[in-house]
Amino acid sequence: MVYGVTFEKLGQIYHFEFDGEIKINQKVVAESDFGIEIGTVIKIFNEGTAEKKILRIATQEDIENDLANQKDAAAAFEIGKEKVLEHDLPMKMLYARYTLDKAKLIYFFSADGRIDFRALVKDLAATFKTRIELRQIGVRDVAKIVGGIGMCGMQTCCSRFERDFKSITLKYAKTQQLLINPSKISGVCGRLLCCLAYENDVYLEILKGIPDTGDTAKFGEKIYTVSEVNIFSKTIKLKNNEEELKMTFDEFLNGKGEKICDSKPPEETELHDLEN
Repeated sequence: MVYGVTFEKLGQIYHFEFDGEIKINQKVVAESDFGIEIGTVIKIFNEGTAEKKILRIATQEDIENDLANQKDAAAAFEIGKEKVLEHDLPMKMLYARYTLDKAKLIYFFSADGRIDFRALVKDLAATFKTRIELRQIGVRDVAKIVGGIGMCGMQTCCSRFERDFKSITLKYAKTQQLLINPSKISGVCGRLLCCLAYENDVYLEILKGIPDTGDTAKFGEKIYTVSEVNIFSKTIKLKNNEEELKMTFDEFLNGKGEKICDSKPPEETELHDLEN
């Protein structure tokens, strides 16, 4: 059997093999990217491939050791923050965790750029007498860890249920005819809202066969320029030197309307910094 295992809340799901039955939410011991850790089975696959095997179902002793490690990691985190101040490094510690065997202590931090933390690592290694790893994470991961309230008034999706970040581009906002205003389409992380992807496929289906504003289109035997596309009322406006037409998407498609050529691509804006 192949099992989906995660090593942290809303963390990435890894595929592991195991010669035996494991139930959903059962704790297991397996090798993560950092070392031997306790994970939780959250999915079961009847078929598939996996690169690694689950070492064992977690025992009560494993679980108790993991809980003790979490307490020690919390204390190590506080010391790590003090060490960052001592070394005067422009970075923010977010949390720390030990591997199950305490062979490694991993610190997760955020920073605006690259940080030379070699002296900090040596200091931490001398303090805790174990291998130290510092892992820099991006702004979206920071928002996932810290949490917050979105403009919808609810807890941010990334800290509530999202496990994998999708690539969000300005095309999503344009397709949904949203005002391209950074304050309206960006989340607490400063990147484009994850929720822009939720209904995007629906909008694409509605716009299937419909040209964009500025495109050249043919309707009947005449050539027009598309002057307006309204996805909410599902209407399109066409105009040429002789007339202007307004019709529904269905009327346009049933009348065998079609796009002839694209409009001139718009100039790039500075909003590309919002994309992920």
